[in-house]
Amino acid sequence: MSAEHFTDYPLGEEILRALKGLGYETPTEVQSKVIPVALKNKDLVVKSQTGSGKTAAYGIPLCEQVDWNENKPQALILTPTRELALQVNEDIMNIGRFKRIKSTPLYGRHPFHMQKAELKQRTHMVVGTPGRVLDHIDRGTLPLNRIAYLVIDEADEMLNMGFIEQVESIIQALPADRVTMLFSATFPDNVAELSRKYMDHPVEIEIQASGLTTATIEHALIQTAEKDKLGLLQKLLVVENPDSCIMFCRTQEHVDQLFRQLKDLGYPCDRIHGGMEQDERFEVMNAFRRGQFRYLIATDVAARGIDITNITHVINYDIPLEKESYVHRTGRTGRAGKSGRAITLITPRDQQRLAEIETYIGFSIPREEPPTEDEVDRHREAFEQKLKIGPVLKKDKREQLNQQIMKLNFNGGKKKKLRAVDFVGTIAKLDGITADDIGIITILDNVTDVEILNGKGPRVLEMMKNTTVKGKLLKVRPGKNK
Repeated sequence: MSAEHFTDYPLGEEILRALKGLGYETPTEVQSKVIPVALKNKDLVVKSQTGSGKTAAYGIPLCEQVDWNENKPQALILTPTRELALQVNEDIMNIGRFKRIKSTPLYGRHPFHMQKAELKQRTHMVVGTPGRVLDHIDRGTLPLNRIAYLVIDEADEMLNMGFIEQVESIIQALPADRVTMLFSATFPDNVAELSRKYMDHPVEIEIQASGLTTATIEHALIQTAEKDKLGLLQKLLVVENPDSCIMFCRTQEHVDQLFRQLKDLGYPCDRIHGGMEQDERFEVMNAFRRGQFRYLIATDVAARGIDITNITHVINYDIPLEKESYVHRTGRTGRAGKSGRAITLITPRDQQRLAEIETYIGFSIPREEPPTEDEVDRHREAFEQKLKIGPVLKKDKREQLNQQIMKLNFNGGKKKKLRAVDFVGTIAKLDGITADDIGIITILDNVTDVEILNGKGPRVLEMMKNTTVKGKLLKVRPGKNK
């Protein structure tokens, strides 16, 4: 961690206030190196492991630099997965909350017409997956002429998933006069080629992968036969007794099978993989983030970009097919300066893949013996006691910030010729309310959502029941916070 504080940077009061509310105190190493350079509008290539805080590293300067008065998007952030797009979008909205920064997520399997309507609103930033972003560009629903910043997040995974042509098509459609920032946990040749081709003398920043050492993550390897894996996993869960654990399997079928086996044994678990409906995947990840269950069984779809700081253990039930995936999987634990443990189960036929992984990460993963029956017996009581108590629900820093925010829903919008300035002018004149208490305003054809900040939502709600907006008395009710 850096000894600096966010107040050392030339950031506005609204951004600093949001960071304080989110519990951000001192910058991580990647934040301390990236933020000063990004604030100077220089191209950046950043090699930094997952879990190092890079979303805020680019999110903070972007929120600081975008012009609130500009209606069209000024920043485009590309991510490889829908989950990451939604998470980055939420982080951006929280960092820019008091500056009223509006960010819109664009991703597949979500109604195009709803995203199109969102983009017609004032939108400062767009966060999206390459396919859906390109779709909006091709259909003319995403204006590009004001884009001044491009961020390519998880670039190695983006290219590994076959998005290279889409990413290049997007870059070529953007204004040439822009700042480009590329972030990647690993740096294969195709990522290096992308930076050479489309960036202007970028500043290169490399954060040493401390998470691959025993400083934050304790790595372990246990030999077993395929038929003995489930029994070994049960012993490990008793002895390790993790508070929060992700178990990675190679295929969707393996995930489903292990999920059923653990569920039948009474373990508090759930699963996530690419074959599930998108809404179900979001629901599972949010429940895991809140601590509603203890064990998540997953394919590599969950290995990237899921920002959960309390994961104590990662278990590679199946060794990953790609050597890079070992870094991304194990990077789910040991995040934000906390310690974690990564255990890989290895069978005789996995030796070649193991050798490739160890060459790639630069060290031999320490071998351990399976837990003995005596060890399991010694730990069983504590394990069963924790199961009886159930998971401890976690406080999400975002939820804490949102406690001070109330969304009000009015039954009038564009068709009644209402504009954001009409709502600001009316609400800011209420007794005890100022413009600083008004957050993001979203006006659709027949409804308008207005965020009220600083815990003043209930008061505004009551007063607006008897107050007209542009001469119209609108019905008002509490809306749903995202």
